[in-house]
Order: sequence, then structure tokens, then C-alpha cells
Amino acid sequence: MEVSMGSVVKYDRTLFEPEHDSVPRVLRAFLDRHVAPYNEQWGEGQIVDRGVWLEAGKQGFLGMAVPEEYGRRGLSRLPLQRDRHRGETTAGRYSGIGFGLHNDVVAPYLLRLANDEQKARWLPKFCTGEIITAIAMTEPGTGSDLQGIKTRAAKEGDHYILNGAKTFITNGI
Repeated sequence: MEVSMGSVVKYDRTLFEPEHDSVPRVLRAFLDRHVAPYNEQWGEGQIVDRGVWLEAGKQGFLGMAVPEEYGRRGLSRLPLQRDRHRGETTAGRYSGIGFGLHNDVVAPYLLRLANDEQKARWLPKFCTGEIITAIAMTEPGTGSDLQGIKTRAAKEGDHYILNGAKTFITNGI
């Protein structure tokens, strides 16, 4: 893959079919219009506007691995779409929007571990951007060493009480 700042990422043509050609143009237009003008502001405020998530959902940039029956839509049906999505967001230095964690880290957990009722409840809104996912894995002194994490959740009635400290949670706001 060849990366070029400010333009569409160029890809090795042996990996992609001709129908993939529209993916980087559509995604780059989305990033240029809905992310680039606000990226610095979001970084300073440490919060990404919820509207960009809803727009990403409308355009099919969320839930790319989710089966259609649970809400996948748009360009996400194309094989290797997630790789192109990562390439474009990386080329623009837009990792702070958190789409990668949502699509590439949380989605596999939900797809593998959620039961059918949970999938039906969460995945459609996961794909539209109405639900923004996060994983709280880092703590002071442990980084992402999951065995060293001290935070615990204790069930109390119909809810959980969390005790512990987190240093950074992508999409945690």
C-alpha cells in the first residue's frame, strides 16, 4: 500500500476488484467533510461529536463485519472494506475518531460472544452509530496488561458497581 497525505490512499491492485474503486473516494469525501475540519478541536476537547458517528453509520462505515440481518449496510458489504477504511483514516491521521476500536476490536467480541437476543438489541444501533462502543482495558501501572487489571465489577441488585481506575478509554466519553 502506498500512502499519500491529502489524497486518496493508493492500493496494490492485486488485492482489490474494480468495484472497490469507489470506496476510497467516498470515504475520503466523508473524512474531508465530516472529520478533517473538526479533528484538532476533538483532540483538544478529547471528545468526538456524536453527529459524525451517525453520519458514518448512514454511509455504511460502521459495523462492516456485522451480518446484514443485524444492520450492516452500504459499502461495508465489499470484501476488504475494513482494510481500506483503516488506510484512509490512518493516512488522514484521524485515529482519534475511534471507528477502528468500534469496528475492529468491539465488533468481533459482540459477534462471537453475544447471544442472538443481544445481537438483535445492540448490533443495529452499532451499525447506525446510535451506539458507540468502548473497551476499558488500560489502568495506571498496567497499560493493556489484562491480567494486571485491578478494576472489578460487583453486581448489586439489577446493576453493577465498578471500582477501579482507568487512564484512557477510547470512545469512553
